[in-house]
Amino acid sequence: MEPALLRAEGLGLRTRRGWVFQDLDLVVHAGELVTLTGPAGGGRTSALLALGGRFRTTHGTMTRGRTAFGLVPGVNEPEPALTVAEHVGERLRLLGLARPWHRRSRHALLAAESDDLVRDLSPLDRHRLMIKLALLEDPDVLLIDDIDVGLTPAETRTLLSDLDATGRAVVAVCRDAAAVPGALVSQVGVGR
Repeated sequence: MEPALLRAEGLGLRTRRGWVFQDLDLVVHAGELVTLTGPAGGGRTSALLALGGRFRTTHGTMTRGRTAFGLVPGVNEPEPALTVAEHVGERLRLLGLARPWHRRSRHALLAAESDDLVRDLSPLDRHRLMIKLALLEDPDVLLIDDIDVGLTPAETRTLLSDLDATGRAVVAVCRDAAAVPGALVSQVGVGR
C-alpha cells in the first residue's frame, strides 16, 4: 500500500480550560475521503485546522504532505464583494502563477459564471469556489469544513462527486456521517 498522505496518532489539544479535542487517530491515503464527525463543540473544526497546520496541538503525532483548505466558515471564506474571477486571479498571483484571465470562462467545480459576485453564489458554489482555489495550490489532501451544512442531500452528493473527480484525498468535517456514504469515518471529541 502507498504511504499515507496524512497520519495523526493520538492527536489532541489541551488548554488550561480543558480539552479542545483529543485522541484523534486518522490515516489518509491517495483518493480517500475521510470524514471527521463528533458532537457539536467537540473540536471538529479545530482538529481540521490542526491537520492542515493552522492550529497547534499538545498531544500526539502527525505527518502530512501538502494540504490546502476548502471552505472553513469563519476561517477561510471568500470575500462576498469580489467576483469568482477576482478570487482566482488573486490566488494565482499569490502563488506566483498569474496568467491572463478570460472573464467569461467556466472553471472546473464552478457552475457560476466567473463574473458572479461571491455573495450571489449558492452554498454549493461557494464550496466549489474554495475547492478550486485550494486545488491551485496542488495539495495532496483537501481539508473542508461543514460539508453537509446548508446543502440539500442532493447538493451534498454533487459536492462529493466533484471532490471524487479531483482525485485528491479529502478530509471533510460533517455533522452526520450518514450524509457522506462510503467515507471512512473518524470520531473527534472530548472524553470519548
